[in-house]
Amino acid sequence: MKRSLLILATSALVFGGAIAGRAVSPPQISDAVIESDAMPRTLAEFGFFTDASARRPGEGLIPYELNTPLWSDGADKLRYIYVPAGETIEADGEGLLRFPVGSALIKTFAFGEGEAQRFIETRVMLHRADGWTALPYRWNAEQTEARLALAGARLPITTPAGEQISYRVPNKNQCKTCHSKDGAVVPIGLKARNLSTDLLDTLVMSGRLDVRPAVANALPDWSDDTAGTTALARAYLDVNCAHCHQPGGGASNSGLDLRWEQDDPHALGYEKPPVAAGRGAGGHAVSIAPGDPDASILVYRMASNEPGVAMPELGRVSVDERALVVMREWIAEMPQ
Repeated sequence: MKRSLLILATSALVFGGAIAGRAVSPPQISDAVIESDAMPRTLAEFGFFTDASARRPGEGLIPYELNTPLWSDGADKLRYIYVPAGETIEADGEGLLRFPVGSALIKTFAFGEGEAQRFIETRVMLHRADGWTALPYRWNAEQTEARLALAGARLPITTPAGEQISYRVPNKNQCKTCHSKDGAVVPIGLKARNLSTDLLDTLVMSGRLDVRPAVANALPDWSDDTAGTTALARAYLDVNCAHCHQPGGGASNSGLDLRWEQDDPHALGYEKPPVAAGRGAGGHAVSIAPGDPDASILVYRMASNEPGVAMPELGRVSVDERALVVMREWIAEMPQ
């Protein structure tokens, strides 16, 4: 523990600075900080980036994108994987990659483009000996530092659609809400079926992934309008909703299972009455009414911003209009 605290203090002192007039090299990524039980007060203490503004990833960070990303009020996201030297990620078929202890997943949320782009928050998931820990860091107005925000925050933001919103930086417990399965905190997005073939090949060739997983049914590229309505709708539900709506998830009591691999129509919500009909149902009888999106609870809740009605409950305060169009088309095309 003393060694970890020393590294924390030293990293914070010399990051991007100088000692006795001498230039100081940016810190290396600190395995000790990642694996300790500490909660660093600033993002810089991990040494993930070679500059204070986190624009230049350090050696060892692997950038990645998802075929279908989680939607968060239209924010851009910069994603990175870190695996300690000598360690290897293990593939688990098409599912979630298994990361060794000492790994870190870093995701920065940003709005704007080019020089006008501003970082809002960086979420860090750390794989420690006792499991995964999720920590949120909020960027200051000067874009020079991201500080631990255990209590979360509310920030005024203009979305890419021009909407003025009160953006929510989640608190530590809310991180657990979405990342919880069977009582344990786990990553969400890094499933082999939602990663590009280029990334998987890069991980294997660099020795960071044990085998190239065989992916027979990959999630589509969300930006590809030719991917097909059904594929896009199912991929969106898998990424944005299924972390809660699946067995062992936070909303497993709803009886909905919105995972990509689920093929039981009733589990997906076809003609399925809600477990508890309340405000969230909006007077509708079933989660999905085939052929009738206006009678479907799923569409009603996706189209709402009202607390207690809007779904997902966390992660967005505005409506994803493109996803809503896709969902309506998908349901309208279903045979009644």
